[in-house]
Amino acid sequence: MENGSQHTSEPSLASLVGGIMNDAKDLLAQEWTMTKLGVQEELRKAKTAAIALGIGIGVVAVGGMLLMLMLVHVLVAFTEIPLWECYGLVGSGLVVLGAVLLAAGKRKAEKLDVVPQQTLETMKETVQWLTEQTTSHKA
Repeated sequence: MENGSQHTSEPSLASLVGGIMNDAKDLLAQEWTMTKLGVQEELRKAKTAAIALGIGIGVVAVGGMLLMLMLVHVLVAFTEIPLWECYGLVGSGLVVLGAVLLAAGKRKAEKLDVVPQQTLETMKETVQWLTEQTTSHKA
C-alpha cells in the first residue's frame, strides 16, 4: 500500500529568501537597539561625571577667588604697587591662564567620539549586505 500522506514539502526559494531577509532585518534592528542602549549608558555616565565636575568646579572656583584676593593683598603688603594695579596684574594673569585652558579644552572636546566607529561600520556593512541581497534576488 502506498501512503500519500508521507509527502514532504520543501520550502520554496522565495520563502527561504524571505526568511533570510527577515532575519537580517531583525539583526539590523538588534544592532540599532544595542547601539542606542550603549549610547544611552555612556550619556548616563557622562551626566553623572558632569554633575560631579560641576560641583567640583564650583568649589574650586570659590577657593580660587579667595586665593586670588589673598594674592592681591600679599602684593600690596610686600610691594609699593597700588591696590588697583595689583588687582590688574592678578586679573590679567588669570585671563591668560583661562584662555590657554579654554583652548586646550576645545581641542579635546573636538576629539570626542560619541558613537563608536566600529558600530557604525558594522551597521553600514549590514545595510550594504541587505541591499545586495535584495537587489540580487529581485533581478
